[in-house]
Amino acid sequence: MDQEERIALFLDYENLALGARDNLGGMAFDFRPIADALAERGRVVVRRAYADWSFFDEDRRMLTRSHVELIEMPQRLGASRKNAADIKMAVDAMELAFEREYVSTFAICTGDSDFTPLVHKLRELNKRVIGVGVEKSTSALLPPACDEFLYYDRLEGVEAHTVRARRARPGRPAGPEQHPVELEPEAPPGAEEPARDVNSLAVLVAQTVAGLQGSASGAVTASTLKRTLLRKDPTFTESDYGFRTFGELLRHLAERNVVELAEGPAKGDPEVSLPEHGDREDAFALLRSVVLDGVGSDGASALSGLKNKLRRVRPDFSEKKLGYRSFLQFCQAAATSGAVELHWSPEADDYLLTATP
Repeated sequence: MDQEERIALFLDYENLALGARDNLGGMAFDFRPIADALAERGRVVVRRAYADWSFFDEDRRMLTRSHVELIEMPQRLGASRKNAADIKMAVDAMELAFEREYVSTFAICTGDSDFTPLVHKLRELNKRVIGVGVEKSTSALLPPACDEFLYYDRLEGVEAHTVRARRARPGRPAGPEQHPVELEPEAPPGAEEPARDVNSLAVLVAQTVAGLQGSASGAVTASTLKRTLLRKDPTFTESDYGFRTFGELLRHLAERNVVELAEGPAKGDPEVSLPEHGDREDAFALLRSVVLDGVGSDGASALSGLKNKLRRVRPDFSEKKLGYRSFLQFCQAAATSGAVELHWSPEADDYLLTATP
């Protein structure tokens, strides 16, 4: 426990929310993918978000449910409001760095290059810095300054949302207080099955192991995996899935080739990893068949929502089990193999897939 990273999370909320809306097809910002990504990297002990919350009424409720402290930055004229929020966030981060020595990592969630000096100063104080930002609205100066930088659009869970953008009417600019999108929520894996089914658990475990393997310096042990699952969902317990112990659950998943187990550093605490080679050809064939079944009038299927369609056919589908960090990366690999063709469409503001002849 003492070796875990203690993380302080600071959200430049307006930068993230508007970056997602303007660059991800009108998508509403969701805090959960960031929370899950940080849970794989350590224990988040501070969560603060900075904005003029009169513009983000719905978002306030979402963040409050996730126990994020909301720091109010009232509206002012000109650029002073933005500068005030930036200064307040930087001052608070520096104050915490000096007052809370146990905080080892700072997650600075913004794409604004104005925070680059803050990142440099935190690292100078021997703090690890993780940056998070929307790719198209992130300054090129910020990611190289961080120890690790996560693009929000590539985080697990972000691509799962299907977005139908309603463009703002002429003469009516979309302000931060408007919500120019309707979100079609992701259908849960195995929607016709019980809420706590083993198929959805297999996906969760595979995603978590993949995240830990990508961020941890050493092997992933069963105890580390269990702690991370509890960070993602404090109500998690293996008994809800019909298992007496966590070890029994892992052995079941190993028999299904979801994970592999090896002897760990301590008795009863095995190492957990993903299989080196999943059945990728079958997965590529599944993707091709779903693309064929769901093509639009132009003969193409949009990437948004496609993962949900795969899970309706195969509820335990997860690109993580096949060794891919994101669903887009899986689709790119399928395109390389010749199963599908993939290209970016500026008109659709999305990737389009077509089945190869």
